[in-house]
Order: sequence, then structure tokens, then C-alpha cells
Amino acid sequence: MGNDHPSVAPFSFRGIQGGCGTVQEQVVEFQGKQDFFQDHIGSFSAENGKVTQSYKSQIQLQQQDEPKFDIKVLEEFNIDPAQQMTPPFQEIVGLKNQQVTSSEPINNKQVPQFSSLAYLEILSNYASKFKKLRVQDRTEPNNNSEAQVDRQELSAEEIIRVAGARYVQLSSHWYDDYCMPLHPYASGLEVLSEEENKDIELAQFLLAAAERVSCQQYERASRMLLHCLFNSSPGANAVQRTIFHFAQALRERIEKETGNTTLMGCAKNTEDELIKKMDTNIALACHQKIPFNQVMQFTGVQALVEHIAYDTKIHVIDLDIRHGIRWTCLMQALVERNERKVELLKITAIGTAGQPDIEETVKRLKSFAKSLNLPFACKQVYVGDITEITEQQLEIEDDETVAVYSAYGLRNMESRPACLESLMSVLTNIKPTIMIVLEVNANLNSSSFVIRFIEALFHYSAFFDCVETCLKDEISARMAMEAILSEGIRNIVATEGGERTVRNVGIEVWRRFFARYRMVEIGFSESSLYQARLVAREFASGKFCTLDANGKSLMVGWKGTPVHSVSAWRFL
Repeated sequence: MGNDHPSVAPFSFRGIQGGCGTVQEQVVEFQGKQDFFQDHIGSFSAENGKVTQSYKSQIQLQQQDEPKFDIKVLEEFNIDPAQQMTPPFQEIVGLKNQQVTSSEPINNKQVPQFSSLAYLEILSNYASKFKKLRVQDRTEPNNNSEAQVDRQELSAEEIIRVAGARYVQLSSHWYDDYCMPLHPYASGLEVLSEEENKDIELAQFLLAAAERVSCQQYERASRMLLHCLFNSSPGANAVQRTIFHFAQALRERIEKETGNTTLMGCAKNTEDELIKKMDTNIALACHQKIPFNQVMQFTGVQALVEHIAYDTKIHVIDLDIRHGIRWTCLMQALVERNERKVELLKITAIGTAGQPDIEETVKRLKSFAKSLNLPFACKQVYVGDITEITEQQLEIEDDETVAVYSAYGLRNMESRPACLESLMSVLTNIKPTIMIVLEVNANLNSSSFVIRFIEALFHYSAFFDCVETCLKDEISARMAMEAILSEGIRNIVATEGGERTVRNVGIEVWRRFFARYRMVEIGFSESSLYQARLVAREFASGKFCTLDANGKSLMVGWKGTPVHSVSAWRFL
């Protein structure tokens, strides 16, 4: 094996792609005119999520004297654990009567990272996707009246989008703690149910609170959060559960920024720790009820089988084996090969400090391989940290075909770029035939609190909707899953700098990162995609699991919202 891997400079994981297109993290200078919002809020369209030419011209005039903005700087990955907090905003009295309290000109260095107008623009971009989703729903032929009613019920994520559209429409009508009501037809939809309207209104309070937190108007934000928490709970519907956990995270952020620790509570487990500590029975229930894992695993394993179809000595390196269920599928596929019988299947399971013992997983896999009469070997490689992995520890033989499988392992290294660089250097040296990567598809690594909050709100609302649907009869499993989701929300919303470890990025960012190591995306065959669709249909809730192509990757989502990605790669 050679050591000719490319020399790589630090990569920035600040990939910021919006839900409906890339959002540039630009500073919008607040001009302070008395009727600024009245003059310009009509420029936002909740119907199509676009900003009129009038507003674009205003922004261009504001930025004529500013240096050119290079979006590539934001879309590269360089994680700075000590990145700065959002600069302070001035306390503003009412959205309708914004004015600069000082007659002195605003210093550009002191301009806040996001004004209320920029917040509305970003929110409008996301909310605009709602109309497109509903049109697709209505075009589906269905003569069953009962099914028609079910089909028109809004998902949790769609409720949030309607709330975003309404909030943009009514931004100039928000006062300290309340908003003037909007007629149910104003969203452009059919009449919504009473519960849906209540949820939309509650979500608007959450959006208003987030905007005030970004402006450091903590007293007003706190009053709105009390309303959110009073009208939601962990036992309510998916929308209210989502709002509850986001409201808690926002309240914690306020406490941290104001130095008030009376309500902070005890130390919490991290998202990854909760996943590792999950009871085996609960993990199995989630695996059997939620379609995501099985859809992606079968797709990935099918792709792996196709790329090692004529190889007899196969070495799979699993970066996070956990229960290893996927490898029983691989074993069955290899045993069924009619030509070129397998001489040896070897799996190397990487374990790091803090991971549960994988010895039981190894025993189960060995027992299963023996029952199939498949030549099999499995070894464990324990290291204190991923940076300690070496090529020698993997013990790769010259006549072996090497494959790498990474299930949500890389995302845990995004906040530790040195670990990621070290691992990729080792993989570049061994040059596996194929590398399968499963990841959360969400752009939650922006240094901007505002963008992070909006991205996370839409992403997690889809996930809460999924958990409510799939685990409605598995209360313990639902509570365990939502505890993990809640901790992710808390970390994204309430923390900054090195404390913020949940830094998921989208497939576009991974593409740019892998390209630095001369990795090429190889995609999936029709057989792999067909397998994925078949697996989804096996679930009671499988009709809500959506599969979409993004380049050569497969996006696995919930009711049209991409939640996970599965991709296949090879090294040049």
C-alpha cells in the first residue's frame, strides 16, 4: 500500500444550504427608517418564497461599498470550536416602529449578523416549499373519501411551513406578546382544522421568540416561550412536542447568555451517548418500526454485493458496527452466489472509548455465519480515539478486496476535524474498492444561530412526525427516540463554539470534502433502488418514507422531507 495520499488543508464544515436553495450568510445593514417594514414587508411572498426586485435592489444598494461575498468560504468545512457568538443586537421597540436610538452612523463592524428583515427572508425561503408539497398531494388520484381526508391532514413539518409563511405575512402585525389573528383562508389552503390552526399559531410564537432571541430581546422572548411551553408538552401531538423541545432549548440559550443558571438543571447526556446507551430491545423496536435504517442498509449492502461480485476474499471495515444486523444480509447474499464461492468474509469492527462492548455482536455474527456454513472471521480493534487507528491494525492482506462501511460515524467527527483528517488519510492509503456512507442529511453547522434554528426546526419536525407515526404503539421506544432528538435540538440551539457537537451537514458538503481525497461517487444500480422501495413497502408506515435521487446519492425522507442520505464511493 502506498503513502501517496493527497496533502489536504483544513476543510470547513460550514456548509449552508437552505431547504429551498443555498442561503448566503450575509450581513443586512439596518437603515432605521420609521416605516421600513411597512414599506418592504409586502415584497416577501409566502406563496412562492421569493423576494421582489424592489427588495433585491435595496440590498444591492446597501452592499455596493462592501467587499464581494464569496459563498465558497461558507460552503467549505473548517470547524472552529472557538467560533464567535453572534454579535449583540440593539433592543428594538416593536417591529413596526424600528428606529436607531443614536444619531451617530452605524459602524459596519457593529452591525448584527442578522436583522429582522434577513430573518424573514430566510424563513420565507423555507416556507415557500409548502405550496409545492400540497399541490403534489392533491394531484394524487384517490376515490376513497376516507383516504382523501387522511391525505389532506398536514404533517408536522407542513404545519411549521404554514406557520413560517403566516409569520412572514404578519411580521408587521406582531407586537410585544401577541399577533393579530389571520383568517383561516389566508394561507391559500383549504380550511384547516381547529387543532391545525392552534398548532400553527403556537409555531408562530416559537418563530417570534427565536427572532427576539437572535436580537437579544430576552425578556420578550421569555414571555413568548412561556406561552409555548404552557401550550405544549412531551405527550402532545408531533407539532407540539417539537415546539416544546425547541422552546426549552431557546430558554436554555437565554439563560446562558444572561448568566441566569437557576433553571439550567443538571448536566445532560450528549446525543451520541444516549444512542450508545439505548436498550437493545428499544433499538430493535425502532429498527423494526422506523423504515429509515433498513431501507438504507439494504441499499448499501446491495451496492456492496454488486461491487464484490467476483471476489472470494472480502474484508469489510465497519467504522461503527453496533448490533451488526446489516452483515447478516450480506452473509445471506454471499452464500447465494452461484459462481466463485466465498473463501473468506472478514469483518473488522472499529471500537472507540465509550462505545458499548461489541463482543456480543461479534459472537452473534460468528454463530450466524456458522449456520450458513460461510467461512467467516471477525476481529475487534479498540482505540482510545479515532486518530489512533493505523493501517497496520487493520491487517489487510494483499489478496483481499476491501470495503468500508460508515453508518453515521463521520458526523461525530465534524466538530473534531483532526480526527476526520486522520481517518481519511488511513482510508486513502488502503484504497477500498467501495465505501458506503450513511449520514443524517441536514445542514445544521452554520455559525449563524438564525440559520441553524430554522434548518433544525424543519428537519426535526419531520422526524417527530415520523416517530409519532411509526412508534405510536411503542411508548418506551418513542420516548427514548425523542430524548435523543431533544438532546440534538438542545445542542444545536442552546450551545455555541466547542460545546456544539451536533454539526450535521448535507450531501453537497460531503461531496466537496470527499473530492479532496480523490473519491468518486459511484451511485446505485436499479437493483439497489428497487430493493430500497421493496423494503419501504414492508413497513406499515412505508408509504410516508420517500426516496429521491440527489446526484448519485439516495435521499431517504419522510413525507417529502430528506432526512438521511446513503451514498457509495471509490478511491481513484
